[in-house]
Amino acid sequence: MVSLTPEQFEREVVAALDLLPTALAQLMDNVIVVTEDRHVDEPDLLGLYEGIPLTERDGYGLMDLPDRISIYRLPLLEMCTSSEELVDEIRITVIHEIAHHFGIDDDQLHDMGWG
Repeated sequence: MVSLTPEQFEREVVAALDLLPTALAQLMDNVIVVTEDRHVDEPDLLGLYEGIPLTERDGYGLMDLPDRISIYRLPLLEMCTSSEELVDEIRITVIHEIAHHFGIDDDQLHDMGWG
């Protein structure tokens, strides 16, 4: 297991977000990315997208709350045995959840080698 404080973990998530191509990042709309220790109901969950994917937005307006991507620190730390593995898993998890924001489901991600 790798050890990172919540602040260090958040910096790694930000670094993963910074790796997104600018053109892709600019397409993201009304979404926040947060880090949390663990999902309450599914403690082994690495990340979660909650919202309306861009491909399904109809009548979406200014008063709608932002979509939310949560990246869970403790399950990622527990599954990794090195800092390098952790950085890779954070990047994969961030990309996976952003893909959901763009309307790509788990089956499609699996077919692309990301699931």
